[in-house]
Amino acid sequence: MEIKFHGHACFELSDGDTRILTDPFLKPNNPAAVVSADEVEPTHIAITHGHADHIADAVGLAKRTGAHCIAMVEVAEWLAGQGVESISDPNLGGTIRFEWGWIKLVPAWHTNTLPGSADAPYSAEHGIAIGIPAGLLINLGGKTVYQTGDTCLFGDMKLIAERNPVDVALMPIGGHYTMDRHDAVVAADFIGAKTVIPMHYDTFPPIETDSDAFKADVESRTSSQVVLLKPGETHSV
Repeated sequence: MEIKFHGHACFELSDGDTRILTDPFLKPNNPAAVVSADEVEPTHIAITHGHADHIADAVGLAKRTGAHCIAMVEVAEWLAGQGVESISDPNLGGTIRFEWGWIKLVPAWHTNTLPGSADAPYSAEHGIAIGIPAGLLINLGGKTVYQTGDTCLFGDMKLIAERNPVDVALMPIGGHYTMDRHDAVVAADFIGAKTVIPMHYDTFPPIETDSDAFKADVESRTSSQVVLLKPGETHSV
């Protein structure tokens, strides 16, 4: 399986003909991205929650490519209302199975507001505060990836990984809106994945952090190895 980082929380997981894009937030919406939504061809789109920096390109991309979208039921129904035709709408604990593997929704501690006006995309006044966010367990190519979603540190990360052993963990380290790099070290220990890839950092000033320090701390305190990817780079597992 190949894991390509598109910046922020947007990854492309590919194996054979399957290409799963998580939290589509691409150029020019994403200042860190090096490609636009016109330059990716996902077969599936998996979404953790409705904040604009995780869903900005979802509707246009799904309509153009016909990609099958997987998201929390309320977000999935919003996508359907925007004209997306191929969706799955699980809730927490729900598993959607495909010929290539499966995607399961697990808890994440965050908030969830669908985009409102262009001037205030994060505003609940102009947008829609809806449901709860999720993390994603994605089984592809015989490997399990845990995209933790936007979250703080919480103890049930350990239980999630005990129930579904994780090969690669994708986790936020930027702080402010999610757990910071210090709490993410504990999360890495809880999850116990062979490989940790940080996300949701350095995209905007409030979430700038020291990723090299995160890597050093994880590798000195846990059994995990950290892979730091720049937007456009790929890691093979």
